[in-house]
Amino acid sequence: MAIGFGIDIGGTGMKAAPVDLETGELAGERYRIDTPRPATPEAMAVVLKQLIDFHDWRGPVGVCFPAVVRHGVVHSAANIDKSWVGVDADALFTEVAGQEVTMVNDADAAGAAEMRWGAGKGRKGVVICLTFGTGIGSGMFSDGVLVPNTELGHLELDGHNAESRAAASARERHDLSWKEWAARVDRYLRHVVMLFSPELIILGGGASKRPDKWVPLLDPGCELAVATMANNAGIAGAALFAGKEFGQIER
Repeated sequence: MAIGFGIDIGGTGMKAAPVDLETGELAGERYRIDTPRPATPEAMAVVLKQLIDFHDWRGPVGVCFPAVVRHGVVHSAANIDKSWVGVDADALFTEVAGQEVTMVNDADAAGAAEMRWGAGKGRKGVVICLTFGTGIGSGMFSDGVLVPNTELGHLELDGHNAESRAAASARERHDLSWKEWAARVDRYLRHVVMLFSPELIILGGGASKRPDKWVPLLDPGCELAVATMANNAGIAGAALFAGKEFGQIER
């Protein structure tokens, strides 16, 4: 059994677990610590070390994070502390952890998990995994190869940042019914289909826990599938990038 280790950093919690890289299932307890406030790089590094020490893990570590990450350096801060911009997260976390740490965008990690073990397994052509939560994250794949940091949630649509109207958080913020929100999502998905002509769009994130409420109302012009990796997608996908295990990807 090949075991990896993944950490999923979110706005409210940081979660970690060892992962069976053959099945995508967690190979141990999923341990969670609240995300520190303020969520600065130094404060998060302390929690990351605690998560690794809890599992007594020795070996490469994969971390997924809600930001554009290129070659380990954070380049955006749409939903995180602004002090992260420009930080070499790989170097910082590797130094604190005392072992190799590889950082990757959270939606890219979730998408990688779906492509390896979930709804996208074995699929060729263009596949896009979208996570509907506080924002809209995106992972795009061409014949199984990741196109990193696509950030399709920030497409401009009807004069707005798309995620401001179609993210799951917008449904509550604007007091929308599921039907009203689904209409916004469908408009967004049609725009994505027009631009990228995907073979398949995988719908993930928190809203995918209740697919019966909105997925049947969508008709964007391409095949849709509901993500199957659920809450483990980030951790499992991050583990794939530990030691750059996921294909021959250059981040």
